[in-house]
Amino acid sequence: MATSMSSLLEEVSREHFPYPPAALEEVDAFERRVGWKLDPDLRAFYLHCNGAELIARLPDTPYRILPLHKIVRARVAIYGEDDDKWGPPSVYALCDVQDGNYVLLSVARLENGRYPLFDGDHEAWPDPAYCKQIARSFSEFLEQALRTRRSLYWLGE
Repeated sequence: MATSMSSLLEEVSREHFPYPPAALEEVDAFERRVGWKLDPDLRAFYLHCNGAELIARLPDTPYRILPLHKIVRARVAIYGEDDDKWGPPSVYALCDVQDGNYVLLSVARLENGRYPLFDGDHEAWPDPAYCKQIARSFSEFLEQALRTRRSLYWLGE
């Protein structure tokens, strides 16, 4: 059974390194900037903490969930260019997993009202053969990252 988002957020506050919460105005400004709405998991997270370092502080954290102002298209985060040759415009870098790799959020479709997350290996992006879906939702990703307490849990590392 999946852990509730509120329980996950309590754990982030208790055992990890959350940033101060985003104000509603910051959430609204972010949604206007990117042209899509945060799903319920992401909205709850960002109103609780506007980003977080999980497990350890920078530079040693395996997961830095980006603050709203740092969320950009995956192709901009990975290649520094907002050009279709570097991947679709509907995929955003959500979590820095170091070494130029990211957990990516696809806003092209919702699954049960949530955006799916993908492996954003900078050497393979945007090849779908290598950049596989790793979670059906942000809460699923967050729970797995907190439970395994190791980087790139989806690769078994």
